[in-house]
Amino acid sequence: MTRRTAILAGATLLVGVYGFAAGADKESGSSVPFAAASVRLEQNVTDGDSEVVFEIRGGTEGLAKLTVVSPDGRTVIDFTAPGASASLGIRQFRFETPEPRDVKRLTSAYPEGEYSFAGVTAAGEKLHAKSTLSHTLPATASFLRPGADARGVSGKNLKVAWTPVKNVAAYMIKIEQSKSTLGVNLTSTMPGSVTTFAVPDGFLRPGTEYQLAIGTVSHSGNISFVETTFTTAANGAKP
Repeated sequence: MTRRTAILAGATLLVGVYGFAAGADKESGSSVPFAAASVRLEQNVTDGDSEVVFEIRGGTEGLAKLTVVSPDGRTVIDFTAPGASASLGIRQFRFETPEPRDVKRLTSAYPEGEYSFAGVTAAGEKLHAKSTLSHTLPATASFLRPGADARGVSGKNLKVAWTPVKNVAAYMIKIEQSKSTLGVNLTSTMPGSVTTFAVPDGFLRPGTEYQLAIGTVSHSGNISFVETTFTTAANGAKP
């Protein structure tokens, strides 16, 4: 999550595409699964906010239409490619809700349960999927190395370390340098059995402040982030 805003479309999802005969399905009126369709809850414990995230990918062809229906029957996403763009559509989406501090307001708008995804590609193929949203969030990790708001951190051979958390599927590590005109950032997902991450040498610059986030990922896909900053040692300075 890490201070992103509103609704975004077009996130890259590294997933495969199902090998079905599109022509036969269009003729019969049946539908095939999306390449990816998921919904999850994320919280940023440091900022005290939460959001619901939808990620959808239709496959190699763009989607001309997409709808997502909540467990209580409400349409929460309704997309139609306008005008001439309908001939190509949009291939992949990432939708994020606003990030209210009032979690009850968010969970009331997006209740727990099964969400139904339906779409039509620009070529007329119908797609479908279901994904279950849980409101249960994983416990958070704590920073061990570098410590919270650490200064004079060596930019060489830095190994980020955190406390282990029980019953998590994975950890997500994010390092960002938001003040840089280059927008330098790094994201890595680690197995739930791992509690360290070696930052590639050469990524960190001397005398620079970075934002560090560690996310715990539950088996349902929900994520809890904690954030801090650290500053690397200046050239010639001893860490």
